[in-house]
Amino acid sequence: MSMDKKVNLSERQMPTHWYNLAADLPEPMAPPLHPGTLQPLGPSELAPLFAEALIEQEMSQERWIEIPGPVRNAYRAWRPTPLVRATGLEEALGTPAEIWFKNEAVSPAGSHKPNSALPQAYYNAREGVRRLTTETGAGQWGSSLSYACAQFGLACTVYMVRVSYNQKPYRRAMMRAWGADCIPSPSDRTESGRKVLATTPETNGSLGIAISEAVEDAMSAPDVHYALGSVLNHVMLHQSVIGLEARKQFEMVERWPDVLLGCCGGGSNFAGFAFPFLPEKLDGTRPNLRLVGVEPAACPTLTRGRMAYDFGDTAGFTPLLRMFTLGSSFMPPGLHAGGLRYHGMAPLVSAALEQGLMEAVALPQLETFAAGLLFARTEGIVPAPESCHVIRAAILEAERCKAEGRKSIIAFNLSGHGHMDMAAYDAYLDGRLTDHQYEEQSLVDSLAHLPKVQEQV
Repeated sequence: MSMDKKVNLSERQMPTHWYNLAADLPEPMAPPLHPGTLQPLGPSELAPLFAEALIEQEMSQERWIEIPGPVRNAYRAWRPTPLVRATGLEEALGTPAEIWFKNEAVSPAGSHKPNSALPQAYYNAREGVRRLTTETGAGQWGSSLSYACAQFGLACTVYMVRVSYNQKPYRRAMMRAWGADCIPSPSDRTESGRKVLATTPETNGSLGIAISEAVEDAMSAPDVHYALGSVLNHVMLHQSVIGLEARKQFEMVERWPDVLLGCCGGGSNFAGFAFPFLPEKLDGTRPNLRLVGVEPAACPTLTRGRMAYDFGDTAGFTPLLRMFTLGSSFMPPGLHAGGLRYHGMAPLVSAALEQGLMEAVALPQLETFAAGLLFARTEGIVPAPESCHVIRAAILEAERCKAEGRKSIIAFNLSGHGHMDMAAYDAYLDGRLTDHQYEEQSLVDSLAHLPKVQEQV
């Protein structure tokens, strides 16, 4: 078994419950706050946006939450996903390390995002919701929610960050194929979108702006709800199927990773892959286990951000979340890893970093594309630009092992394929891609305008 390149589970071995790290954190997370009263948010205040079951999951301190039967059945379309040893990459690097990856690119939408899209669509459909609204960066979440809504009979409206809407036309075509309405953000359909266009009509847009539009739209009718593809606790929960499967797969080949890596935009694929391995680190069984979040140097939330209460969107519609943030007004450059262009980080991931349970690293765009091409040529999979970041980080780990003559087991989450991102690869191969840099003054100004909230609240 240890010689197999792929480690597969049967559908009968798929997890029956999601894992919730909030139950095991050494220090409890700070609660989300109402922006008007600065008091902890109650379930009733989230009810206009989210299904009741999702609100319960968001606030839950239970370690295990059962996956509903209809969701497990929907997962069977592609889950369990394979755990793969990157033998071609190992050989090319000449490293003594083993490199493994969980291949989340095999889902219908080509990424890990349906892991949360399906339960969100299911719970909303069960409560009689007619339509879901959402935002999307690179389009992986938007296409995933479009797919999920088609499975459970809901209409879907997706506000796609304008720079990605223009860069990735086939992502929006995929959303339309599944019946969704895809709108470039900022748009003239919402008051928040019109305000941005009035001041900066040529803006690239941002996830913060798109979230504002989607939330505003969701508040327009009682049978319309909002769905979020990352950041919130219930999304981290749903994504834990990745790591729970990976644990079983590593046990099957009598391995245990020394370092777990995932790219970080809002934090969902990193958390879903890595958090289920944390109990052994927390109880002292494997104290040296390393978890590393990898982000773009052009949007360095974990490495340059501040741990503070901030809005999840630009217009200030969302609750205040205590997280690592670059400031909700921060405008990231138009790098091709659109899913990583977000000013904030999931509160659960932020808490893990603050409490010393994980590390973070920021990488520039060009070297991540070089890593993605090496992976494509050695393993045959063209990775999404987001996944290129974690591949580069895995290569750096493997090169350190080679330099030190040290064996190690490196594992990363391949969050998605790059079949809809070939224009970015064309630009890189033609020499038209650059290492985008954020403007330092923009970052300073954005951080200076964080909401003035007492840290002890």
